[in-house]
Amino acid sequence: MDMKKIRRESYRRPSWDEYFLEVAKLVAKRSTCLRRQVGAVAVRDKRILSTGYNGAPSGLAHCADIGCLRQKLNIPSGQRQELCRALHAEQNVIIQAVIHKVDLEDSVIYVTSQPCVICSKMLISVGVKEIVILDGYPDELAKEMLKEAGIKVRKLK
Repeated sequence: MDMKKIRRESYRRPSWDEYFLEVAKLVAKRSTCLRRQVGAVAVRDKRILSTGYNGAPSGLAHCADIGCLRQKLNIPSGQRQELCRALHAEQNVIIQAVIHKVDLEDSVIYVTSQPCVICSKMLISVGVKEIVILDGYPDELAKEMLKEAGIKVRKLK
């Protein structure tokens, strides 16, 4: 019995896209947002550069502890992002990269949800070359700006 053949037939390694999106899903579990848990991972040359999840800035109370202003005001998803205590996962990826002096130019961002327009502008500005997502987000301007910037956005199936 050839054990290598049996192992190959019974086990499938995830693709790199699947692997990094699974990492993003794990990172999202750290989220303190009551409405949407999002995780993001910045990668270059199959190496993780930075991770981020959505939550309040360091040292501030989290929505999970004090409640969600957006829920209280009944604000629909994709609107009035400024009325939120949390930083988005993509913003935290950038912040963590800056803190640790990591360049994100030409990186790929794996994120559990399509970036909003604010995050899209930030990702464009730091030189991200591609975004791989699991789910969409109701923000057409973000899609238009990413397309205009030549940033490829792929939704993994």
